[in-house]
Amino acid sequence: MGLFSGARSARRDDKDLGTGIWRRAHDRYGRGLDRFHQVLEGIEDDDLYNALVMIADHLASLQPRVREVCQEAQRMRPSADTDIPGSLAPVHRALSKAANDLAMAAQSAAMARLDGERWGYASAGLENVARRADVVTGGVVAAEAALKQARAAG
Repeated sequence: MGLFSGARSARRDDKDLGTGIWRRAHDRYGRGLDRFHQVLEGIEDDDLYNALVMIADHLASLQPRVREVCQEAQRMRPSADTDIPGSLAPVHRALSKAANDLAMAAQSAAMARLDGERWGYASAGLENVARRADVVTGGVVAAEAALKQARAAG
């Protein structure tokens, strides 16, 4: 990404997500995803790498949904600061939990990587990563449901 394309992207994000809590929620999910992908760098065990890439791909496929929730929340209750609008507090809480769970999934992936490097293919560690990824998915689904409920409430 070049200097100017990065600036254009930042302006688009400011327009779509604002500069407040919805932008922060979106960016926090992205940082967790970046952290998960950093764990993948340098894994030598092909089986472990391939299994973690599948989980990483699944988590990355959720990012557009997180963005969509954040954009809609910004349209409904624009934010330029750290105040959480009461009517959308459940949306923010679900997004924050999903991002936190994503960071924990990255930590689980790092542990699986260490175990894999030390003992060979670490299936127990992978089960933990997959379980964490399922919790992330549940958080995104919860944010979507909370947004839908807030939209219906008016």
